[in-house]
Amino acid sequence: MTTRKYSSRRRTDAAAATRAAILGNAHTLFLARGYAGVTIGEIAEAADVAVPTVYTSVGNKAGILTALLQPALTDPVIADTLAAVDASDDPHTVIELTAEGTRLTHERHWDLVYGLFYRNPPGEPAVKAVLDRGADDYVQAVHRVADRLAALDALHPEVPRTEAVDLLWFYLGPHAWMTLVGERAWTFDRAQSWIARSACRDLLKDHRGLPAK
Repeated sequence: MTTRKYSSRRRTDAAAATRAAILGNAHTLFLARGYAGVTIGEIAEAADVAVPTVYTSVGNKAGILTALLQPALTDPVIADTLAAVDASDDPHTVIELTAEGTRLTHERHWDLVYGLFYRNPPGEPAVKAVLDRGADDYVQAVHRVADRLAALDALHPEVPRTEAVDLLWFYLGPHAWMTLVGERAWTFDRAQSWIARSACRDLLKDHRGLPAK
């Protein structure tokens, strides 16, 4: 019985190592050549496995790309940020926490999110469906931030809740980071500071200035 458990554990560990090798090499190849420029055979060769092993371990190219994307969409910092937002009684802190949280989720996965999905989107329907679900989750998170600001009676009188959602999306959504950091070469620190200050200024009735970093 002990031998069978040990063998089973070894098989599980070997399967996990194979999957990690496939995903790691696919990640490198996709960034170097673009999604369309890489074949399953090349991924298999780079990972030193047979082509059928790629399919059984991870799936087809769209499945591989979806698996690479999942860590960005399920990063625990998202839940941690929303919990901190819900617990905060200071509207400026709510926005600062949100700016920091969205910064971290982009920064941790920047090479994939910006280098592949933003600059050269794959166009695979299966991958697009995953990205769309991620965008929906992002919007729902923005709604929670707007709800918290409304609950704190912190929104400017001329900014209704629906407009607050739009402004939060404008300042804190993915395109803000892609534009400032990716296209304009700002540092993440500078972008986070500007985004937080600008969002506070345009959303809050008490928009005392936040220090620039």
